[in-house]
Amino acid sequence: MLSTILTGTCIVLCLLYLFFIWPYDYWKKRGVNGPKPLPFVGNYLSSITQKRNMVCDIQEIYEKYKNTDNYVGIYSLRTPQLLITNAKMVKRILVSDFKKFHDNFFTTMIDKESDFIFGNNPFMLTGDEWKERRTEVTPGLTTNRIKNVFPVTAKVCKAMVEYIAQQTLLASKDGIDTNDLSLRFTCEVVTDCVLGIKAENFSQESSIILDKTKQIFNQSPAFIIYSLIHGLCPWIQKYKKVNFVPKPIERFFVDLMQNVLSMRKEQVAKGVNEDRVDFLNFMLHLQEKKKLNLNELTAHTMTFLIDGFLTTANVLSHCLLLLGRDLKRQNILRKEINEVLADVNDFDKIMELPYLDACIHESLRIFPPVSFQLKICTESTDLENRNGNILHLDAGTSVVIPSQAIMMDEEHYQNPNNFEPERFLNGRLKKYKEQGVYLGFGDGPRICLGMRFALAQIKTALVEIVRNYEIHINSKTRSDNKIDPTYFMLRLDGGIWLNFEKHK
Repeated sequence: MLSTILTGTCIVLCLLYLFFIWPYDYWKKRGVNGPKPLPFVGNYLSSITQKRNMVCDIQEIYEKYKNTDNYVGIYSLRTPQLLITNAKMVKRILVSDFKKFHDNFFTTMIDKESDFIFGNNPFMLTGDEWKERRTEVTPGLTTNRIKNVFPVTAKVCKAMVEYIAQQTLLASKDGIDTNDLSLRFTCEVVTDCVLGIKAENFSQESSIILDKTKQIFNQSPAFIIYSLIHGLCPWIQKYKKVNFVPKPIERFFVDLMQNVLSMRKEQVAKGVNEDRVDFLNFMLHLQEKKKLNLNELTAHTMTFLIDGFLTTANVLSHCLLLLGRDLKRQNILRKEINEVLADVNDFDKIMELPYLDACIHESLRIFPPVSFQLKICTESTDLENRNGNILHLDAGTSVVIPSQAIMMDEEHYQNPNNFEPERFLNGRLKKYKEQGVYLGFGDGPRICLGMRFALAQIKTALVEIVRNYEIHINSKTRSDNKIDPTYFMLRLDGGIWLNFEKHK
């Protein structure tokens, strides 16, 4: 009896082992080089151990093969992926051959019918649906419309500076949690600019809107488990998809949207806010034009909230970190602000400050919120490797764009680990973009939709903080650039804790 059980157990284990490894000759059969995958985990060991961020796995592979191959074959669990190691080929995939790679990988995991908030975000939509949605939303993010809501952003910046003063008076030895500070700022700006309501993030411990928006990005156990199953058995997407946004959070924003619409209509009826040219105003006109129902209007509006909240806060907090580490460059930026703006906030002048712009792009280069992109080959195509071999890439294959690895490559940027905003002055940002080695906001037709709005927020916040405070690193903040191993975005491990000293 015991021998039968042991034999059966061995057979099951052998079958499981074979199940885990049988796809691992996919790239070898196609003559594509690549690191040897581990059973079950593939080439992303860090996604299981969480001892370091999985972007480290990608960077190691990139560094190993970048001088010998334009691309290498890797595996996410059991799913084959093609990692691009050549910047020119990245440019080709994102720009010139965009029609053959126009969809993002995560669209295979999200059901836009049941998860309408996230599933109807332009990032998740595919093909013609993506084009239509982007065409609808883009006019709401023009420079003129962003300029129209600039007074709101400037007012929130004043409240943020007052909040910093209050927190500084508390004299905490840990300084100010700058990740939290940045999230409060972006949530306040986006909520007011998009919905026309005040979240009051600088007058209380935590607003319900801030809490609920944070929860959108807290990965549920169900989503994590589904991601693992999807990696092991990609065919599951044909039968089952999962909600990224939990239903209670979805319900909250639908109710919020209904209340906001009722409030705006009442205001307009009373002659208040009828000419407010904000994003809600734009969405109401779009609703009338497209005959959108409440759910559709909520999904459209959440595009502004989701895209303008977490990633923007991430860039702001890391830019403050890097300026706090480098007082010399912080003073250069302060001098530029004082000489051009003095105590005045002028939208056009703020947007044109060259050193401010360079500081932000340098922060994005070192700490891009999205460290890599996952694209889907939507139309079979041929790719040439460095040795002249041609790979016929099948439609449906996942392609990895290692954005952070490319931007931290010493062949593209001298002293890549150093914070040197000067490298982006005098038109060099354009040069880097043309070479395909700057991917802070992505590239091509699917470049970040909210880029201009994000830059306007970040620039206005930095101007107000730097002109009022000297930024110093608190001892609680680590001195290296180790990435949080458990977070899905790129952020400094342990948090960003800064001291703000009133500038004289």
